[in-house]
Amino acid sequence: MSALHDLAARALRVLDAEDAHRLTIGLLRAGLGPRVREGPAPANLAVELCGLSLSACVGLAAGFDKNAEVPDAMLAAGFGFVECGSVTPRPQGGNPRPRLFRLPADQAVINRMGFNNDGLEVVAARLARRRRTGVVGANIGANKDSEDRAGDYAIGLERLWGLADYFVLNVSSPNTPGLRALQSGEALDDLLGRIAVKRHALVANAADHPIFLKVAPDLEDREIEAIVEAAVANGIDGIVVGNTTTARPPSLVSPHRAEAGGLSGAPLMQASTEVLRRFFATARGRLALIGAGGIATGDDAYAKIRAGARAVQLYSAMVYEGPGLIGRIRRDLATLLAADGYASVAEAVGADNPL
Repeated sequence: MSALHDLAARALRVLDAEDAHRLTIGLLRAGLGPRVREGPAPANLAVELCGLSLSACVGLAAGFDKNAEVPDAMLAAGFGFVECGSVTPRPQGGNPRPRLFRLPADQAVINRMGFNNDGLEVVAARLARRRRTGVVGANIGANKDSEDRAGDYAIGLERLWGLADYFVLNVSSPNTPGLRALQSGEALDDLLGRIAVKRHALVANAADHPIFLKVAPDLEDREIEAIVEAAVANGIDGIVVGNTTTARPPSLVSPHRAEAGGLSGAPLMQASTEVLRRFFATARGRLALIGAGGIATGDDAYAKIRAGARAVQLYSAMVYEGPGLIGRIRRDLATLLAADGYASVAEAVGADNPL
């Protein structure tokens, strides 16, 4: 059945990229998605992440299920956790089409979607209706025309509190003008300080949930140091490293390589892993790290873990490999861990980057 779904994924590539994505979501909503054939994930892939018990350390990155339409279908496909969003307080249409481009020769994708989503109320209703089996997170952002972007994150956190298992503050999308300014300086301190105040109020009457900060892969050492210290000072639990990149490596050959937007996929793997390594060295165990960017194989996932990630996320590789990819990555990663004598993911975290 996985091979059949992979064949369907290849067939979808004849469509416009965004049309193919919407059709995929529709098929998943209709119950036509893949089911992992191997059963439960190998035991050595289970991991504790900031109090979350993940059956597998391989998760689905934000961007695939922006509106929380199919989180359970993607859990059934074999992901150990699923991240919905980005969602903003008010619905917004995003940037004009075309805004999603395949770069098949580079195994990459460029998007300039612009936080298109159905808004908090719709997403909250969908999350409230789900069966609540498996770990599902919410990636939250700010409306493009907001006069108080930091306030938008606090609104998103409050509205979805108790409906998602963890939260990610997306301050690193390159497709909302000025958003990346929230990654640094007084703007970051203000955002994280307000989130800390809101969280303190929320946990007075409900259980706590982990909060992560999602950053760009285009950061210098001084920026990494400032982000880590601000995150620790404000009680942030971890960092997602990282988002898409505005860089255009000279190796790109696909016709769409010059399109504006964020680049994801294989060309991001090496650079994002190096930034992850630097975050791990700087954080010195004070923050949990999720590695994202360019993962397409078990070897890629293993490299992120050995660089310092406690869990990993992928999305773009499914565009080319189909949904059977998750099963292959799980099998290969489990084999790599066992071959090196690691009984669990946790034992391998930072193996190439000792503190």
